[in-house]
Amino acid sequence: MQLKLDNSKTYAIALEGGGAKGAYEVGVWQALEEAGIRYNAVSGTSVGALNGAMMAMRDLPRAIACWEDIRLSRIMALDTDAEQDLSRLMNGQAELEDLPELISPAVDIIKARGLDVAPLRAWVREIADGKAIQQSDVALFVSTVDLTDRQALEVKVNDLPEEEICNMLLASAYHPSFRQEKLGGKFYADGGFVDTIPIHALVENGYKDIIAVRIPGLGIEKRFRLPEDVSITYIEPTRDLGFVLNFDAGQARRDLRIGYLDAQRVLYGLFGRDYYIDRSLSDREALSLLLDILPPEPGRTLRHHCERRLPRIARRLNVAAGDYCELLMACVERAAQEQDIDPMAVYTDRQLLSLTGLIQE
Repeated sequence: MQLKLDNSKTYAIALEGGGAKGAYEVGVWQALEEAGIRYNAVSGTSVGALNGAMMAMRDLPRAIACWEDIRLSRIMALDTDAEQDLSRLMNGQAELEDLPELISPAVDIIKARGLDVAPLRAWVREIADGKAIQQSDVALFVSTVDLTDRQALEVKVNDLPEEEICNMLLASAYHPSFRQEKLGGKFYADGGFVDTIPIHALVENGYKDIIAVRIPGLGIEKRFRLPEDVSITYIEPTRDLGFVLNFDAGQARRDLRIGYLDAQRVLYGLFGRDYYIDRSLSDREALSLLLDILPPEPGRTLRHHCERRLPRIARRLNVAAGDYCELLMACVERAAQEQDIDPMAVYTDRQLLSLTGLIQE
């Protein structure tokens, strides 16, 4: 595969908030590391702030291990039964008759005026090394809302006293469902209320080449005028990442893989909608293969196939634009889906053609 992103540059990374979907960002980070993409700044909101802290520490193995071991009780104070019940509910495994029993933990949370934040606080302190962040060569910015002083904040975390760093990371991720407690003498709210993907913090501090990692969900995206000399490369999910509060190791491992593959799609210009396809065929070769795999229509001319049959197939597969290679890849993807070929891998176009039996090698 040939790298499409300029790895002679040094980038700043913006990480969106997204709760349990945050493992996706670590998968993206893994792909960036393998491609040799350098970075010297990270901005994050909510779970993006927590992932950003590990990026500032340059500790990818820690980040992967944290997400692969994630579970609901690391975030919420729950007993084993309540954790299992809520996990079933969030995974869509609950039956209608189970709902009264499953609602009980939620009622307890309401009575306690919100979720106990102690487990999350402990998790943040486990994953974030304040001294390492202070001494890092990576600038770390987080977004949050200072409820006490009623203002939105973009904070450079490296400049904080070591004992305040974990509090500020937690402040960025302080969800409205959490029991209100002061952090360093103030009340805070999730940064997603003011800037769910904190690109502004990077632009404001002079960074020009930015990679923004999106996680679709609730939140407000800060609007501002983007300078003409700022370039943003977006990496975003092509698959559903699951429920925002489903802190489950199974979902996290899947989201890690999706993030890794979606980053490779952008880094290497991979083709495909549901598959990740490294293109090697020329347009002429693709046309020849398309003509070879078409069901025979005796008496029809080559011009008929090119001007009538292939455009009909393109409309049916919703490939209005692009060249013959893109049309061929759409045909290959359709065949791969029908044959249940694993989409969570990178294939060359010839590999996928062979696996689907459309060509014989």
